[in-house]
Amino acid sequence: MDKVKITIDGIEMEVPSTYTILDAAREAGIDIPTLCHLKGINEIGACRMCIVEVEGARGFATSCVMPVSDGMKVKTNTPAIRDARRVTLELLLSAHDKKCLTCTRNQNCELQALAEKLHIDDIEFEGEMERHPLDNLCPSIVRDPNKCILCKRCVAMCKKVQQVGAIDTMNRGFKSVVGTAYGKSLSDTPCSLCGQCINVCPTGALSEKDDTKTVWEALEDPDKYVVVQTAPAVRAAIGEEFGMPIGTLVTGKMVAGLKRLGFDKVFDTNTGADFTIMEEGTEVIERIKENRDLPVITSCSPGWVRFAESSYPELINHLSSAKSPHQMFGALIKSYFAKKEKIDPEKIFVVSVMPCVAKKFESEREEMKVNGLRDVDAVLTTREAARMMKQAGIDLKTIEEEKFDDPMGDASGAGAIFGTTGGVMEAALRTVSEILTGKELEKLEFKEVRGEKGIKKANIQIGDRTVKVAVAHGLGNATKIMDQIKAGKCDYDFVEIMACPGGCVNGGGQPIHDAKTRATVDIRKLRANALYQVDKNLPIRKSHENPIVKKVYEEFLGAPGSKKAHELLHTHYRARDYFNE
Repeated sequence: MDKVKITIDGIEMEVPSTYTILDAAREAGIDIPTLCHLKGINEIGACRMCIVEVEGARGFATSCVMPVSDGMKVKTNTPAIRDARRVTLELLLSAHDKKCLTCTRNQNCELQALAEKLHIDDIEFEGEMERHPLDNLCPSIVRDPNKCILCKRCVAMCKKVQQVGAIDTMNRGFKSVVGTAYGKSLSDTPCSLCGQCINVCPTGALSEKDDTKTVWEALEDPDKYVVVQTAPAVRAAIGEEFGMPIGTLVTGKMVAGLKRLGFDKVFDTNTGADFTIMEEGTEVIERIKENRDLPVITSCSPGWVRFAESSYPELINHLSSAKSPHQMFGALIKSYFAKKEKIDPEKIFVVSVMPCVAKKFESEREEMKVNGLRDVDAVLTTREAARMMKQAGIDLKTIEEEKFDDPMGDASGAGAIFGTTGGVMEAALRTVSEILTGKELEKLEFKEVRGEKGIKKANIQIGDRTVKVAVAHGLGNATKIMDQIKAGKCDYDFVEIMACPGGCVNGGGQPIHDAKTRATVDIRKLRANALYQVDKNLPIRKSHENPIVKKVYEEFLGAPGSKKAHELLHTHYRARDYFNE
């Protein structure tokens, strides 16, 4: 790669010719402020916060889009630059709803942090503000355009990465706003509710629907038996909300924090993942033998399922009928567990702590009820669970570790890796391989389906059969796979699709980090590595060897794919045409 010599603030350095000034500055440890910039996704130079002086150039240069050149001399901190940045920021703040103390992003807002950094103590340009209605009709996402700074990060994420295009910039000039077609609520659009827009928003313009009040009320109700379950990816991220390094594994501390909140039982959704593998794996084997509705496509990502229902309704029959792990687990808690403990199922209130905002929508689906009872009564994101702990004065950094409760706290390593892209596929292959061959695997890791590549393909030899699999994460990659299936140009047997890039470790309900951290730290990899470590350290690493799974099938369900299992652990999906409904 060609390199050029440049000087930034007196620091001489040699950098690749493909760098921007911002890239070079970050490599030199020089902090240039940004708001609209999102590396590789939204590089438009719109906010003008990253301006610098380039010797010999007329006016200021926008460092996030200006390429370096040999001999370039740059200054990032002069009186003129500081004044220009302050004026730009004051103009942004003049049209911003500055209710910081009541905003969910208080103290984790890039606009707020920049105002403090530039010492904005007054705003000269206070004037008329355009007021926009709050969109809080969706069960997953709340949009507050009054806090939007028109950075277009969310638009770029939705269009370029997820390729959904549910939101875009509307109108012109002072009346510009990020909105939806026909001004509809997100719930009435093809939005997948993945929440990736929330993760990249620098302010509180986008947030999850807060269900903490509902959960607090349930915990205070003496007539309710409140059970909480935690997804695999949560334990690898919730520590970040308490100042721990990204990807710190805090399983025992998380369990202790939830018990301190007052839940009657704290269970592990990884156990639910083991049941998902049993049901989904059985379904895969049956459909491969019957050569029916292939490829089988995973259905544990609700954002992906919603996307498939609206964008590929003609291919819904390819989706596995198995419920997602937390929905399966909720159904078992209200049936098997309720029967064992002699508790009225109607008094059990199941809370799921998930890395995902689409799970909120999923839990409210009519298809997720058994005998009129919802499988899951409330879904909290990782962020919401952390907020509840903070409200109760719980600090995960200092709390002593505790273990999940019996009898539904045992899980395999296969369940743990559900939280990262390729994990569902790998967990399924471990079980499907041993069921089909009747032999124990010599090597449990299927590294062909691991890693951050957008689409991974592999031919897996199982006995005398070659099983063709594919893994896609992010809806943009899912679109490529689905278009191939629709055109009849692929011969996969089994496909894993996750709505969020990187899988659940990067879900829309996970801790939010600023754009600079996202550009310089591989957040997804650090969290995924923590889950692979969980898997590696557990004595049981295959779903079909989980003792509680065996016990529930023996005592209650009969066998994977049985009539009872279908009643409780399977569901169906439907085509959605939001603009004509």
